[in-house]
Amino acid sequence: METATFAGGCFWCMVKPFDTLPGIERVVSGYSGGHAENPSYEEVKSGTTGHMEAVQITFDPVVFPYEKLLGLYWAQIDPTDDGGQFIDRGSNYRTAIFYHNDNQKRLAEQSKADLEKSGRFKKTDRDAYFSCRSLLSRRGRTPDVLQKAA
Repeated sequence: METATFAGGCFWCMVKPFDTLPGIERVVSGYSGGHAENPSYEEVKSGTTGHMEAVQITFDPVVFPYEKLLGLYWAQIDPTDDGGQFIDRGSNYRTAIFYHNDNQKRLAEQSKADLEKSGRFKKTDRDAYFSCRSLLSRRGRTPDVLQKAA
């Protein structure tokens, strides 16, 4: 099993596209990329912690390769919008790919280059890549972990 982490706006909106696909073991929603330790949802939402809402996906790369995850990720976001995603506005809704190893970084950069060549967006220089240090699991009224339906 491997891990992928993507920020793409509201984390609950990012769970559904991934959670029922073959080869996806689990999807955890949370925050990544910030400087504050264990921030509350209100702190993240305020934009002062540097965190982005993100999902962390545990997947079987033989069944669902990382390249396929990237393709699905790009289909969910607008990489040209640095103010958030769709109706979700604010710095915590920015997009980013948090890579877990050099190969993921290389594949993410290549997939972005392919997206730029496709002409789907007029500009795609907005998306950022970060080394994934951690994902702080979201605690609240909705479940932290959404698992694939049996």
